[in-house]
Amino acid sequence: MKEKERYSDFDEYIRQGEPQEQERGRAWQTAIGLQEVDGLKTSPYLLETARRHIEGDITISEAKQLIDNYYKSQTGRKETEDERTEEADKVSARITELLQEQTFNFSPAQLTSIHRRLFEGIYKFAGRIRDYNITKQEWVLRGETVYYASADTIGETLEYDMGQERNYSYEGKSIDEAISHLTRFCANLWQIHAFGEGNTRSIAVFMIKYLKTLGFKVTNDLFATNSWYFRNALVRANYSNLQEGITETTLFLERFFRNMLLGETTPLRNREMHLDWKSETEALSATNSPQSANSALPLPPKCRNCTLEEVAVLRVIQQDPSSTQKYIAAEIGKSERTVKSITIRLTERGILLRKNGKRNGYWEIVD
Repeated sequence: MKEKERYSDFDEYIRQGEPQEQERGRAWQTAIGLQEVDGLKTSPYLLETARRHIEGDITISEAKQLIDNYYKSQTGRKETEDERTEEADKVSARITELLQEQTFNFSPAQLTSIHRRLFEGIYKFAGRIRDYNITKQEWVLRGETVYYASADTIGETLEYDMGQERNYSYEGKSIDEAISHLTRFCANLWQIHAFGEGNTRSIAVFMIKYLKTLGFKVTNDLFATNSWYFRNALVRANYSNLQEGITETTLFLERFFRNMLLGETTPLRNREMHLDWKSETEALSATNSPQSANSALPLPPKCRNCTLEEVAVLRVIQQDPSSTQKYIAAEIGKSERTVKSITIRLTERGILLRKNGKRNGYWEIVD
């Protein structure tokens, strides 16, 4: 089944559904798409159950229970639905649940908890830091491996990387600086490879929830349709071979993040990350591609110097120009006073306009 066909039913909810249906639809899209990083496919039963949850017929807890019961019984199951399909179905439902929860704690314990909740009953080592060293042959590296953290340093490395990120201030940073920093942090966290299996999916969920605390809505079609690109970009961000003139680069990961956070439409092509890719012209191409149902429009070029908070405000306004400052504050997790200061700054810089007054007015982002 082609990727677009697998998500067509969810696009309908995202285009025309009520706000809650849109949110659930995006969460399921992301959750199902993330199974691609390990080559897993969900079952038709999972898609049917997801639709019932999106429409509000069942809760996410009931959806999870239905999926668990489905795999406890042999009745009605198809021969093609093996253990890998079971994993994809169960983990998709669990990711959806996590993405809808309004809780997060930036810590190694939170990352470990995410892994445990995603893979409990699937992996014997769910929620446990690996105690052995690993290598993984990567297609994008011609079968070579990234050097992952040594098993005896994982705990210390996690604490160090998260401590560095916790102490980093995004205040006053341009969006370009912020994204450059975020991609490097994400790449470093992934390279630790704290878990034997399920590492990329756990990191993706952790990053989505972390980015939400910075004011971004990031559960969109990028993770649904480009999760394999996301993983390959993480690989390239952590691989060097100086003998061949290859150095680690976050270029590809930055493209993914910019498309996700800023609505840019740079084509995300896996082949461009392969070590044998030669066409520099096509590799650096930024030709626009058609946007799917829930892609956000790109922000104007003048927003390149906006701070992370300013971009977060603009993204809310972009989705709903009639947003009140109270609504924006709730969406990005800031105070109304902060939002008011941001909108004033954006207005003074000619990026934002307020039309038709307070009561019946709306915002307009100036191109």
